[in-house]
Parts: sequence; structure tokens; C-alpha cells
Amino acid sequence: MPDAVVIGAGPNGLVAANVLVDAGWSVEVLEAQDEPGGAVRSDRGVHPDYVSDVFSAFYPLAAASPVLARLDLAAEGLRWSHAPAVLAHPLPDGRCAMLERRAGQTAAGLARFAAPDAQAWQDMYGAWCRLGPDLVRTLFTPFPPVRSGLALAAKLRAAGGLRLARNLALPVRRLGEETFAGEGGRLLLAGNALHADLAPEAAGSGGFGWLMSMLGQSHGFPVPVGGSGALTGALVRRFRGRGGVLRCGERVVSVVVRGGRAVGVRTASGEDVGARRAVLADTSAPALYRELVGEEHLPARLLRDLERFQWDFATFKVDWALTGPVPWTAPQAAGAGTVHLADGVDGLTRFAAQIATGQVPDEPFALFGQMTTADPSRSPAGTESAWAYTHLPQRITSDAGADSITGRWDAREQQAMTDRLEAQVERFAPGFRALIRARRILAPTTLQAMDENLRNGAINNGTTALHQQAVFRPTPGTGRPETPVRGLYLASAAAHPGGGVHGAPGANAARAALRAHGLRGLLHRAQRV
Repeated sequence: MPDAVVIGAGPNGLVAANVLVDAGWSVEVLEAQDEPGGAVRSDRGVHPDYVSDVFSAFYPLAAASPVLARLDLAAEGLRWSHAPAVLAHPLPDGRCAMLERRAGQTAAGLARFAAPDAQAWQDMYGAWCRLGPDLVRTLFTPFPPVRSGLALAAKLRAAGGLRLARNLALPVRRLGEETFAGEGGRLLLAGNALHADLAPEAAGSGGFGWLMSMLGQSHGFPVPVGGSGALTGALVRRFRGRGGVLRCGERVVSVVVRGGRAVGVRTASGEDVGARRAVLADTSAPALYRELVGEEHLPARLLRDLERFQWDFATFKVDWALTGPVPWTAPQAAGAGTVHLADGVDGLTRFAAQIATGQVPDEPFALFGQMTTADPSRSPAGTESAWAYTHLPQRITSDAGADSITGRWDAREQQAMTDRLEAQVERFAPGFRALIRARRILAPTTLQAMDENLRNGAINNGTTALHQQAVFRPTPGTGRPETPVRGLYLASAAAHPGGGVHGAPGANAARAALRAHGLRGLLHRAQRV
């Protein structure tokens, strides 16, 4: 019998398992899919000559994560690659806002939109350089972040903390308008906020847009050499190299609870797998509580709170094998790993408003990835492995376009949405469609079938809005990974600090389990060694 069972071999589950084996625990990870990785997987499913990232692709949070840094995945062969530029947001008139690898170059580009914006960007980045490392440590620390929070508070006071805190609470539209005279800087902030489900007018979207923009400036948007699966491969090799057991194709159907304590799990095949000390769940919060644990073991208040749990936006994604580079009308976009496609901040607002009212957007905001530009190993020289995704309502009430998409996602609806997404790319890159050698369509239902944590393609395991963050994540409580069932810990992005590939929810859950058994000091010694 292992000391701990981890449900799910996504990045958070694998990080939790690694932290536990470092402390000397025996750990068994059970994964429902036939391969590990969750939403961090790559394959050659579009075309045999092209490596495609099936889900996530760019990893600024992983690059900044102290959790992943402590695991030293470079020792397991993980290498990172960067595109020449981090991010581009072209406009129909040929102008292009660029997030470059160097802050001075970003500032110079923004000056072409408005001269004062060069200094505005440098000032914003200067504040990040002073506060960013402490802020990241605070975000990734179990709640409440006492030690790192005190260090951050001291620096905030010295940097005019109340004004910065106000800025981070602003809607990203307002933050952009207050900070930048021209459209370029506003676009970078607002487009990055919509990597999550945060409309330009949402409270706190300014903070998220600022965080992603500053991470891009300081760490880039790196990709694993050879595909996102290389990150998963490094986590798996590290875990197995320390004696951990990983079994794929093993669906957990229930957590076994006796006397109010989690003592193991039961698989779909009827096998009972005991856990001497803890069960950690890299699952969604609704799935853990409603399906795996059962209402009879949970307090009524938690069950009522789950009725208010909010998923983030659904996602529709298309992968392409292209015969040549994308013919952007704004040539600067050719060097960016990530490209945002929308008609300015007003276009982003219109897009988010349509989703808020249940409509399928008629002009989707597209997040476009140029993977060969970021990592030349992804496809033959002179070609491009590319993808784009857009967001959709979780519950579709109508279609703002002419295709009557309902959310059934049959072949007709998938093709109609693909045509709409490709038409958006074509607006900024005429001739794009002529380059398509092969494509793969990943509708919301397809994404969920490939990773059950992605409810209709919800990539963050719950909304990033303020009302479901920190002590409100996943429901109002402590913001910690402990659950009402002793020995059971929530180790997924449904727990604080939420979505993104950084490993913090998994590490926080593992440390909570170790702390419950008085082993935290042993963990620190093992990680120092």
C-alpha cells in the first residue's frame, strides 16, 4: 500500500507526486487517459512531419515558477526555446503592437503608437522588476502567504503600494487608458487578460493582463523543445526515477472514505488502491466532490456553494500543418510565437460581451501560436506548425454569426466554427488558407473527452474572476488544498492559485499532506539536497 495515491497525471498531479517522493513517501499516480500529461501533451496527430501541442503550448508561468525550479527538470532533459519576439497584436491598418524579448525594444515599438508610451512601459516594467519575484512567490505559496506576503507588503509600501494595488484591481481597459496614450500598450494588456476569461471591463482584469504582460517581458513565452510533452516527460522521468509508480488507463471512480477519512480509491475495474497517509486529487472541484467523494461525506454548505461554482469560458481550437510561414500583413508578427487577432480593445470588448450573453462570437478573438517560429524542431524548415483557439460561452443561447451554431458540435458546426476562425486569421494574413496542408479540429466536447478537467474546453478549471480566487477558490473557505474529508487534498487548478502550468496547486496539496504528518522539515532538507 502506498503512502499516497494521486488521482490524475496532469502537471499538478505530477508535481504533487514529485514533492511527495522527495520527502520519502511511496506514491502511486492513477491516470484515466492512456498517457500522462493532462493538458500538457504533444503529438504528430495533424501530420507525421509536424509536432503539435494538443492543449497548452506557451509557458511563461512555468518559466517563473519557483515550484518547478525546485524540481530541476533540466536534469531530466527539459530544454526551453523562444521565438524572436514574445507576442504580436496586428491591426487591420498594418500597425502592430509587439512584446519583444527586451523591454527597451518593446518600449520603442510602443512609441510608434504614442511617444510617451515608451517611458510608460519602462515605468511599468520597472515596478515589476522591483516587485515581481516577491509577487510570484506570494501567488504560488499556500494561502495565507505569510512570509512572502510580508516581504511583498514591505516593497509595496516603498513603491506606493496603494496606487499599485488600485491599478491591479482596475478593469484592463481602464488600466490601459490611464497608462498609455496610444493603442499599442492597451492592446498588449487587454489581449493578455483574455488568455483567461476576463473581459476588458472586468474588475481585476488589469492585474491579470499586467501579470501576463510582465511575465512575457521578463521570462518570455517559452516552449519546451520538441513539444509540450517534453515537460510532462521530464516530470514523469523524475518521479519514476525516485521510485514513484504511474499507471495510465486507470480511471478512478470513487474515493474510499471511512470514518471521515480518505483511505484510498476505487478504479473502474473494481480495484481498491489503498493510501496509508493521503489521497490527492488533480481533478475539477465538482468532479471530486460530487462524483468521487459523494454528498453523504460532505457538509451541506459546501454542496450549496458548489451550485454557484463558475467554469471559465469554453474553448474551440484548430491545429494546422502549414506549408510555409504565415503571410501577415504586419511583417513584425512573423517573428512572434504568440499572435493576438482582434480589432483593437473595442473588438475584445465586443467579443467578451457576446460570450457573456451566451452568443457564439461572429468575429472571434483568436490566440494564434507559431510553434516552429518558437521551436524550429516542430516541423520541416520553411514550414510552420501552428494553432489557434478562441473562447465560447459554456452554455450557448444563440449564434451572433450566420451559421446557427448551437453547441451540439456535430460535423457541420465544427466546420462552421473552423471556417469562422480561419476567416479571422485570413483577415490579418491573406493567403493563409492556401498554406494549410492538414488540420485538426478540437471542439469543446473533444477537448473534454481528451482531458476531463477541461469542461467544454474550460482551460483554467474555473473562472479567473475575483469572486473565485484566493479564499473563494473553488468555493468560499480558506483558499487551501485541504478538504472536509481528512486526508483528502485538492491538487488541481481548481484550487488556489488557479490555472496555468506552474505546479503550485499540486505542490501546495503535497505540502499540506506532509504538514499533516509532521514531515515538512524533511521535505525542505530533501529539496535542498
